Amino acid sequence: MSAQVLLGKPAADAIRADVARRTSLLADAGKAVRLATLRVGMRAEDVAYESSLVRASATCGIEVVPQQFATSVTTDELADAIEDINDDVRIDGCLLFRPLPAHIDEVAVCNAIAPGKDVDGVGAASLAGVFAGYGAGFAPATAEACVEMLDFYDVPIEGAHVAVVGRSLVIGRPVAMMLLARNATVTLCHSKTADLPAVTRSADILVAAIGRARFFDGAFIREGQTVLDVGINDDGAGGLAGDVDFDAAIEACARITPVPRGIGSVSTAVLLRHVVTAAEAHVAGGTA
Repeated sequence: MSAQVLLGKPAADAIRADVARRTSLLADAGKAVRLATLRVGMRAEDVAYESSLVRASATCGIEVVPQQFATSVTTDELADAIEDINDDVRIDGCLLFRPLPAHIDEVAVCNAIAPGKDVDGVGAASLAGVFAGYGAGFAPATAEACVEMLDFYDVPIEGAHVAVVGRSLVIGRPVAMMLLARNATVTLCHSKTADLPAVTRSADILVAAIGRARFFDGAFIREGQTVLDVGINDDGAGGLAGDVDFDAAIEACARITPVPRGIGSVSTAVLLRHVVTAAEAHVAGGTA
């Protein structure tokens, strides 16, 4: 029997509807919700995402204020632009498109974003909040989207064994901490994990986040498992592929997210929820 395909759109639609309701309330109170984006260069992925983000934001009542920079921009110039955003009471969130060119100190630039406007959780203060369970800032949107998908489709987290493969600060480590906070038992795996297929097969939930197209075939997956595929890779034929071999996995597991049409749209919706949450906090704090 083929697995249930967990589509991102229904979960994303539910989040966006809530965001639209909240931005409407803020608009009634005279508060416009705005997200500033910073893009360096013309990477096709960044340009495409910027366009889709503008469209998604508009449907939720959020205005995107884009800023573009040449690839020759310096660390100091980017940091100065972020400082202006931090000081601008009209702006509620700041999104930095990454990766940045190699000559830029990406850590310094990320840490320049004020935690209250760091809606994608890229700064040290935001990440510290994820790992400590409290503090300023927001969780990385894609990591939070994984938890949202499990909740939306009523996949039990408490008591479940979760194998997270990938230890980046963007997805792997933060999603492991978020699931741990929900009382899952989490195994955080990486390239040096011994007998990785045995580890992933033992899990109730597999989160695949290593950035290698179709790496996880049937040998990594077992019957009854839920598979969250967070990878977005070039499939070599002009399309997209996840980290999981979808055709092999769908015959083995119980539930699986596809690529595309899976986690990605939920990540964007979570990001927009962070923006409206930041706007509400700014109004409550008298800074908007």
